[in-house]
Amino acid sequence: MPNELENKELIEKLPKEGVHCYPANPSKISRNRVVSAIFFIVGLFLLFYGLLKVSDNFIVKIALLVVGGLSCIISVLVFAQSFLIAKFRVAVDYNEKSVVLRYRYSKISIPFENFDGRDGTPDQAEAIIDKNFKKDTTLYLVLDDVFEDACYQTSSSDLESLDDFKQLREDCFAIAEAYGARNSKDKVKFYYEKDLEKNDTGSTDLDALIEETKAEKKADEAAEAAKRAEEQAAREAAEAAEKAAEEASEEADASESDKEDSDKE
Repeated sequence: MPNELENKELIEKLPKEGVHCYPANPSKISRNRVVSAIFFIVGLFLLFYGLLKVSDNFIVKIALLVVGGLSCIISVLVFAQSFLIAKFRVAVDYNEKSVVLRYRYSKISIPFENFDGRDGTPDQAEAIIDKNFKKDTTLYLVLDDVFEDACYQTSSSDLESLDDFKQLREDCFAIAEAYGARNSKDKVKFYYEKDLEKNDTGSTDLDALIEETKAEKKADEAAEAAKRAEEQAAREAAEAAEKAAEEASEEADASESDKEDSDKE
């Protein structure tokens, strides 16, 4: 990223070392462990039932073994992940100058110079849950590597406490503002940003078309007015000429009548 995007003064205000860890919500951790344990037991039951009880139907036996095996594997993975996110779900590492988040079993690291943090919005399912089943408003935060196609979102319900979420939001906004990656011309633009550009361009083109139409209309009106003025002037000239001819004819008739009267005398 070009250095001119960075704000040296704001960078100096950021911590120079240390790691701020933000663990996952304890209730979600407990729920994941309980649910994964239940599914593990169900998976084991299906495995043993398929191995010991089903022998006459090969298709059912295979189906039970596959479903039971997958249930056990997924349960073990979810149970193990609950211990990972208990350590941290998101971390701000000032030593390595990166924002780190856990996505499944991956640790995704976003360098400060590529990072943008901004307020997020719930998807449709989350919006319905927030509206109907949650008393408190859920806040969302987008953690984005501006030069990659994918971005990630966390929420106040994902983290251990609302205070943790607010602190993470403050840290992320300060980093994004200091390093300025969000202002890069090379950043990946998402669908809504492209739509905004299209709408802006379309609006500009439409305004230009409206102005052009107005100008053409004014020109047509001016030409029509000039044409009417010429026609009016031509009519007035014709009427004046006709009137002059009538007056001349009347004068000629009167003169001829006077001459006849004079000859009779």
